[in-house]
Amino acid sequence: MFARFGERALEPELMDDVTAGGAERRRAYQHLRRINRLFGAAGPVVDGVRRLWKEAGKPERLLVLDIGAGSGDVNRRLLRWAARHRIRMNIVLVDIAKEAFEEAKTLYGREKRVRFMRGDLFRLPERCADIVTATQFAHHFSSAELPGVVRHMLRASRYGVVINDIHRHWAAWAAVWLATRCLSRNRYIRHDGPLSVAKGFRREDWLRLGNDLADCELRYWWRPMFRYVAIVRRKETAEPDHRGSDGARNDGTDV
Repeated sequence: MFARFGERALEPELMDDVTAGGAERRRAYQHLRRINRLFGAAGPVVDGVRRLWKEAGKPERLLVLDIGAGSGDVNRRLLRWAARHRIRMNIVLVDIAKEAFEEAKTLYGREKRVRFMRGDLFRLPERCADIVTATQFAHHFSSAELPGVVRHMLRASRYGVVINDIHRHWAAWAAVWLATRCLSRNRYIRHDGPLSVAKGFRREDWLRLGNDLADCELRYWWRPMFRYVAIVRRKETAEPDHRGSDGARNDGTDV
């Protein structure tokens, strides 16, 4: 069974079909918030945004665009971080699914710092946000598709892109399989949760992506609870490039 973790899984997730929605899909976003809290999905977003903010000179204002945001729950911690550092942050949650849009509006209520937009990554205007983030979004694309996806995210940003996604590992798969069975009976959660791990990333995947984005700077590092964070920036605005021939730079512990 664990032989599949040598390569990224190719099976589509149920959530990939935006034509199939309704109450069950909306409940899936609610259940996903529990899973995200359990596995610390919010921390890597803050980590990546903090680094880009520092490298940009610690601006007083930040506009963050979260693509494929779902209900956008990971951004609550990002807003708290911004408040502690007296950063005037606004966040735009972008998702193509109607149920994600509705659930995000319910979650954030009258939070003035958060706006909502039903939209497509490939239609975003150039440099429309300071930082573009993507949590558990990149793994929905094949390795062949991913460079183009990242380029579109980078095009929409001024400072760079933060990718927060899952480490493909048998232990992570087992933990998510167990958690989804214990915490939810929703078929989206039970099917897509373990599959998301099998579609996740390992060191060699980031190295391959770094080679495919040779005109950009890609840095990645491992985070606890089987997470990876990657930062992508334009080379002309980046610090001197210290990457090796593998095309990507590891800024922290890699497993």
